[in-house]
Amino acid sequence: MPTRIQSLFERVKNERRAAFIAYITAGDPSPERTPEIVAALERGGVDLIELGVPFSEPIADGPVIQRGADRALRAGTNVKKVLGIARKIREHSEIPILLFTYLNPVLRYGLERLAADAKAAGIDGCLLTDLSVEEAETYVGAMRAAGLDTVFLAAPTSTDRRLELVAKYSTGFVYLVSRTGVTGERASLSDALAPLIQRTRAVTSLPLAAGFGISTPEHAGIVAKMADGVVVGSAIVRLIEKNVSDSELEAFAHSLRNKLAWSGVSAPL
Repeated sequence: MPTRIQSLFERVKNERRAAFIAYITAGDPSPERTPEIVAALERGGVDLIELGVPFSEPIADGPVIQRGADRALRAGTNVKKVLGIARKIREHSEIPILLFTYLNPVLRYGLERLAADAKAAGIDGCLLTDLSVEEAETYVGAMRAAGLDTVFLAAPTSTDRRLELVAKYSTGFVYLVSRTGVTGERASLSDALAPLIQRTRAVTSLPLAAGFGISTPEHAGIVAKMADGVVVGSAIVRLIEKNVSDSELEAFAHSLRNKLAWSGVSAPL
């Protein structure tokens, strides 16, 4: 049986648009608030939630998401509570959920234990931002045994050999980092994205989703014509930091979703 993530990309392809993927930090501003935020984003057209596990040393994240992680940690959020949040979301939604985390919290919780508990909580896959794909075999085996997708990152600096390994170990989709550096909103898109898409498509038929620096509807529309999915994180976390209403979150998501149709252009190859 295909996972929710795999089914999502088939569905959006038939709808002639890119998938809309939103990153949020679980527990920001509180564990109780996160399911409400997910519901608002889903009403706004988000197709997949990257549910971030707050970590005290988020080396891949810029200041906006770092502050979100700090708020979540101060609210008492840990891996166990993130799994509880996922279960709460599953009471009302079938939206695909990708657990987005660093290796340290996974090792502290226990790899096999996390895989089993994540599956039981209704999570569909996992992405470890700082796990080297060259050392991923044990992790992939545990996740696959539990029926979870494993999503890996590819960056403009990735060698051809690393892209081949990313393709080998990824299921669901491949996450393309559009620029080197940390997460965060940018005034313009990176010129490195299009070549990265071309190189990655040469080694895999998996859907490709692009993130890092995509923060406006205009950015989303440009990326949607190249990639199969568009990831927005910091711009959403910034709104959460401002304590905006659910209706404002929904409206922002809707403004991005409206730009994701292929609008007469050919589907990404």
